[in-house]
Amino acid sequence: MVTGEIEHPYVCPHCWEQSTLFVDVTASGEQVFVQDCEVCCNPIEFTVVVEDGEIRSFSSQPANG
Repeated sequence: MVTGEIEHPYVCPHCWEQSTLFVDVTASGEQVFVQDCEVCCNPIEFTVVVEDGEIRSFSSQPANG
C-alpha cells in the first residue's frame, strides 16, 4: 500500500517564482485542483497524474476565472 505525499517543484505561471507543491500519491489517477501561488496569490490550476505511488505527469497553468 502506498502512503504519503511527494514534494514536487513548479514555477508559477503568473510571477515565475519557483515553489513546491505536496502531491498526495495515495490517490491513483488524474487529480485536477486550483491553489493560489504563495508569492503572488494568483490562482494556479494543477493537473497531476499518479500511478503506483509515483507522479507520472505534472502541469501547472493560470486558472481560468
